[in-house]
Amino acid sequence: MFLLRSFIYLLCLAGVASLIQLEGFELQQNALYSEETLTEHMQDILTLLSSILFFYASRINSQLKIACVLLATLTAMMFVREFDTYLDMYVFDGAWQAIVYSILACIFVYLITKRGTIFSSIQAYSQTPSYGICLSGLVTLLAFSRMMGKGAFWHSIMGDSYVRVVKNIVEEGIETLGYTLILISAFELVLLCRKQLNN
Repeated sequence: MFLLRSFIYLLCLAGVASLIQLEGFELQQNALYSEETLTEHMQDILTLLSSILFFYASRINSQLKIACVLLATLTAMMFVREFDTYLDMYVFDGAWQAIVYSILACIFVYLITKRGTIFSSIQAYSQTPSYGICLSGLVTLLAFSRMMGKGAFWHSIMGDSYVRVVKNIVEEGIETLGYTLILISAFELVLLCRKQLNN
């Protein structure tokens, strides 16, 4: 079973990389890797699926419930942030901030009611295989992609030949890798929770 999962994850990551490349092959010099692109839509899907899976895990495992709810909330806020263009366009300008602050307020109230079991739930989660994968995804997304996406770095390398789309490809590609790792961690967590449920 673990070999099959490993192969599926390999295919998943290879598929994500292929879709990022597809955009470049299809649009060539017109590929911008901006808000209205396949890569951005892929990030929307990855964050939404992660949030759903983490929430599902919270429903079937009482010990990991709070940790799962926190992860579901975090990935839901990531989804809202990635979906900001459409929210600003079709709802109102700054809608994504209002939604994220509302989610934060709700999770804060929830955590107050569960404050006695927060640490034990997070500690239990840190002992699962999902934790390492999720942490790798978060570090890739929140730190590594930001460092690699610094405009000053790319200006320094390319000088007068600076092309913004090259920076965008690298930054968005690394972000998508981070989101993919988070989705894999969510899937692993669901598998673990279901296994414990059946035992």
